[in-house]
Amino acid sequence: MPRFGSHVSISKGYLEAAKAALAQGGSAFQYFPKNPRSLAVKAVNQGDAMRCAAFCRENGLLSIAHSPYPANLAVEDSSKQEQTVASLINDLEIAELCGSVGVVVHFGIYKGKDPLQGYKNIIQTLDKTVLQWQGRAKLLIENQAGDHALMGTTFEELVQIRGLTRCPDKIAFCLDTCHLFASGVWQEPENLKFVDQARKLGYMEHLAAVHMNDSVYPSGSQQDRHAAVGEGYIGEPGIRAFLKLPELKDIPVVLETRKDASGTHGEQIKLLKQWME
Repeated sequence: MPRFGSHVSISKGYLEAAKAALAQGGSAFQYFPKNPRSLAVKAVNQGDAMRCAAFCRENGLLSIAHSPYPANLAVEDSSKQEQTVASLINDLEIAELCGSVGVVVHFGIYKGKDPLQGYKNIIQTLDKTVLQWQGRAKLLIENQAGDHALMGTTFEELVQIRGLTRCPDKIAFCLDTCHLFASGVWQEPENLKFVDQARKLGYMEHLAAVHMNDSVYPSGSQQDRHAAVGEGYIGEPGIRAFLKLPELKDIPVVLETRKDASGTHGEQIKLLKQWME
C-alpha cells in the first residue's frame, strides 16, 4: 500500500509536524523546511530535526520536503540562480537531518524567446546543486500543470532533463495528479494509458513521491486548482485506478488539498485507505 499523508505545518517544529502527521492517521507527510515565500537560507535547529527523524523511524513515517515557491530551476539571472542553488542545498540539508526522502522542486518556468535556453538553465541549476550535495536526500522534480508555461508537463521532458544532468542518481520524480490531469497528459479519469509511456521512458522507476490531488477543472484546462479527493474531475474511480499502480507501493502519497472539517486531512486519508481495500 502507498504511504498516505498530507502537507503539515512546521510552525511548532519538525518533530511536532511529524507527530501531527501520525495523529491524523498518516504514514507519510510533506512540509516546507523553511519560509515558503523566501529563498533565504535557514539556520536549522538540528536537535529538533534529528528528533523528527528518530520519531519517523520509530513510527514508520516517510516524509518529503517542498522547496519554497520562489525556487525556479529555469531562472535566467546568474545571481538569482546562485540564490536558488544555495536555497536548494539548504533544503536538502534540512531534509537529510529530518530523515526525509528528498526535496520536491517544480520543473521550472521560463518565458524567454528560446525555450531551449530555459531547459539549459534547468540543467545548469540542477548540476550546480547536486554537484555540491553528498547526502542521501534527493531532489524530486515535480511535473507542472501548464498554467504558467507548458514546460515540464510531459514525461519526455522530465526524463530527458534528469538524464542530461551530471548526477542523475541524485534526482528522482514527484508526480502531482492534479497537474498531470490539468496538463492533459492524463485525459480520462479511469484510463491510465499514460502509464505505459511513463514506464517505457523510465519515469516510473524513478518515481519517489506523489502529490495526491483531485482537479477542480477538466483535463487539459491547464488550471492548477486542487480539489479534495473524490470531489473533482478525476473523481473516485480515477483515483482508485491510479492508487492500484504497483509503483506507488511504499512511497509517500501526500495530499495538498483543503483540510477536512476536523482541521486535518484525517478523513481524506481514511478515504484513500478505504479505496485501496
